[in-house]
Parts: sequence; structure tokens; C-alpha cells
Amino acid sequence: MTQIEQFADPAVLARPHRWPPGDGIGVFHDVRLAVAPEAVPAGTLDARLAERYLSALDVADAGGRAPECRRPLVQYRCHTGVHPVQFALAGLHAHIAHDLVLAVVDTCRTRDCEPAALEGEFERVGDLLALLEERIHDDLMPGPDLLRIADPLAYLVSTWNLERAREAAWTAARVLWRLRELPSAAEEFARQTDAGAGLVVRFLLTPCR
Repeated sequence: MTQIEQFADPAVLARPHRWPPGDGIGVFHDVRLAVAPEAVPAGTLDARLAERYLSALDVADAGGRAPECRRPLVQYRCHTGVHPVQFALAGLHAHIAHDLVLAVVDTCRTRDCEPAALEGEFERVGDLLALLEERIHDDLMPGPDLLRIADPLAYLVSTWNLERAREAAWTAARVLWRLRELPSAAEEFARQTDAGAGLVVRFLLTPCR
């Protein structure tokens, strides 16, 4: 079984992890698992996205150097002033701004195709991301009584927009694909994209207690 075929198996995404309850990285993973499709065909953008996510998960789990967009999650993963909904949205942004961008490029490279050929798959992934955002708001957002006390949290959560994040990821993936013949430029662009995503993640993790 190839690596991609392994990620096509939903049981791989559902593998147990060792994070304690309330761990910020585990908060996002639990929600991600709850909306994961029952089957992910090998070689699809969905499978590449799962591969990129699980690779980042392994790095965080092993205490390695995570991508810049995930370093705030590692740093604040046990901060008592950060709400679960913040961890989940921060994890979702990293998933889109980092994992999805690279997954598009990975898929194009494997198939030797332009990003335009993946638009349909990108939209289907977008539907999954929308379901994930909905689950985060429904399950993790504090009720109205608590929000009257913690209004800054409501403001913070409302500043993040899924569609804008997806649009930015699609643009970044297309640019990165165009730069494939210029390795130094591609590496620099990928690094700056990661850094920009890290700023958003850090903002989303602003303590609200």
C-alpha cells in the first residue's frame, strides 16, 4: 500500500492521539475527525490534503519544528485563556492557508496538470471546510450568557472569514505552481505565505479571559 493509499483509508485519519483533554491541537483534530468523509479516494485533492495535515500533526506530536503557521498553536496549546473555539478556528486557518495550498501543488505535480483542472475538487474540499466551520461554531462557541461576559471572543471569532481564507489559498497555490521552475522564488513565496498565515493564527489565539 502506498503512502497516498494509506491516507485514503479513513481509519488513518481516525488514529488515536496522545493529547490530553483541552489540548489546543487535539481540539481541532477532534472536530476535523468528526466531519471527515467515510472514504477518501486515493490520489485526489482530499487525499493530498489529509496527507499534508497528518504530516504536520506528526511533527507537532513528536515535538518537532512545525510550520510557522502552526507554531502559535503549539505555543498556546494549553493556555487557559484561549477558548476551544479559538483553537479550532486557528487550526482550520492553518489547514487552509498551509495544508490546502501545498496539497493543490502536490496534486498538480502528481497529475502534471494546471490548478484549473482541480477547480471541481477544490470546491468539494471547500464544502468540507464549510461543514467543519459550521461544526466549530455549533459545538464550541460559548452560549449567549457567557458571550455577554466575553464579548471580545465574539468579535475575535467574527473577524475570520472562511471564503476569504479559501480564496487566498487558491491564489497562493496558483502562484506557487507558476513558480515551480524557479525553486528559490517558490521557496521564498511558500515561506512568506506560511508566515502570513502564522500572523492570522496568532491573532485568533489572543487570550480572551
